[in-house]
Amino acid sequence: MIINDGILFRRAVEKDAATLVALHDQAARWMRKHGIDQWKPGDKDAAHFLAKMREGEVWLAGDADGLIIGAYELWWSDEEAWGVQPPVAGYVHRLMVDRETASPGTGRLLLEHAETRIAGTGRDRARLDCVSTNPRLLSYYRGCGYRVVGEFPSKQGKDGRVYGVILLERRLAV
Repeated sequence: MIINDGILFRRAVEKDAATLVALHDQAARWMRKHGIDQWKPGDKDAAHFLAKMREGEVWLAGDADGLIIGAYELWWSDEEAWGVQPPVAGYVHRLMVDRETASPGTGRLLLEHAETRIAGTGRDRARLDCVSTNPRLLSYYRGCGYRVVGEFPSKQGKDGRVYGVILLERRLAV
């Protein structure tokens, strides 16, 4: 476990898949309630998170009592959105915060943890993408030091839906 500003971080394991699904669905419901057309409840099942645990890293964030307050996925490539790239970056996906229990600033601490993990591998860039129809999230990532480096206007979801994403990057001190 890694402690960062009172948050305990640990790698997700198989038994955490249901917790990750619930956290994703909670975030999706919050988005829908606030008019953000991005995630949908039921879009990510346990198999999704188990696959990401095998292919990359999935991290959980808990409070001092062990209550899960957030999570994120860390990938080592993302050819679907970024194309073939040299191994200079880590790709942050599915940054999720439990809005009922997490303190303000928790999302930023999750990003900092991901950036530390990436830099620890010798890679000097953190990358992520943001659906182009979510200006609030784009503003949030820019406020966290990410800069727009491109756009992929026709990303296709597993459900066949086509949508645009904005590609963002932050240089890291290695």
